[in-house]
Parts: sequence; structure tokens; C-alpha cells
Amino acid sequence: MSNPTHDTVDHSTGSRLAAEIRDLLPRCTLRDRRDIQRRLKKLRGARRGDHDRLARLKNRAEASAALVDQRLQSHASISIDAQLPIAAKKDEILETLRGHPVVIVTGETGSGKTTQLPRICLEADRGVYGRIACTQPRRVAALSVSRRIAEELGVTWGREVGCKIRFTDETVAETRVKMMTDGMLLAEIQHDPNLLEYDTIIIDEAHERSLNIDFLLGYLRLLIRRRKD
Repeated sequence: MSNPTHDTVDHSTGSRLAAEIRDLLPRCTLRDRRDIQRRLKKLRGARRGDHDRLARLKNRAEASAALVDQRLQSHASISIDAQLPIAAKKDEILETLRGHPVVIVTGETGSGKTTQLPRICLEADRGVYGRIACTQPRRVAALSVSRRIAEELGVTWGREVGCKIRFTDETVAETRVKMMTDGMLLAEIQHDPNLLEYDTIIIDEAHERSLNIDFLLGYLRLLIRRRKD
């Protein structure tokens, strides 16, 4: 025979934990938020003993919220190189970025798009609940650009700014700007179809119109229908 008092305590504990998790959700990363919501839904009306799983879920939500806080506090001093042509358009790009889900930036080679756009995105408070992905057609470019951005921001390469290419992943949980090849981003779609790891995706050198780039542009066009953020 079940113990009514024990059942009442278990139900009360489960309800409290579920409420605490829901309060934490807005502070979690995009990827954790979606997964925790899904798991919490499965535990709705949790029975006796399920509060242990709720407690583990709360610990995960707390860790995710702590990561977001850490990213917010790691705001490096962001300034745009005034000598680059893109500097004159920084405010316009910022305003456009904050008001539109898709932005196309064109400019001559050497105008500063590749190195400065990720920094403008950081200034727009991107890379907090999800990372900023920046694709490059070639591995050498992804590595060199990521190192240069880290150096200009005065942060440690492989931490706040990192790079992922074939066989090499120089990123950690705190990474906000992630340089990668367009082929690597395509590969990630297989296990993260909604690309919830990212809140911003920059497709650099889009004018090259490679098969990878064309496929990515088509996929992102479909993705913005599912992700209103």
C-alpha cells in the first residue's frame, strides 16, 4: 500500500523543482533550453521517485544559465578599426542587424568585412545564448582569421574566439565566436538540424557560390521559418 504522506511530499518536491526549472529556462542557452523543455514535458505529472530526474535537470539548467552569465561577463572591449572602410557603416550595420533576421553586407576586398563583422555582432549582444558561427571556404583562412580576431579583441584564442575545422576543434563552452569551414557547418546540420548552437551565422565569401555555400544559403532560408529568433 502506498504511503499518502510520502506521495504528497514527492509530488510537492517535483512541482517545486519543475517551477524552478521553468524560471531558469529564459537564462539558458538556446540548445539547452529546447532540450530541457522537451525533457520537462516528459516528466510532467511526475510520479514518486521522478524528482531525482528533475533535480538533475535543474542542475543542468543552472549550469547552462551560469555559462550564459559567464559569456555576458566576458564582454571584451570591442572597437572597430577606424582605418577600415567598414567602420563608417558600423552603426548602420548594427541597426540593421538588430531589426532584421537576414542581412547582406557587400564591400570591396580589404574593407574589413571578415574580421569586423563578428565584432559588430558581439557589440549587438550576439554570441550569448548561442554562438556566432563564421564560415570560410578554406581551412587555412578559418584558422588565420580566428587568430586575428582573437588578437584584435585581446582574448585567448581557443576560448572566447575559436575555430573548428576537419580533425581540429579549438573551442570550449565559453567560445562566442566560432570560425569554421562551410563544409563543417554542413556536417553539423546532421546532428543539430535547427543549428541551436548558434544565434548568428555569418556566411563569408558568399559570392564564390560553391556547392557548399549554395546549399547552406538554401538551408538557412528554410531554417528561418522554423526559428523566429
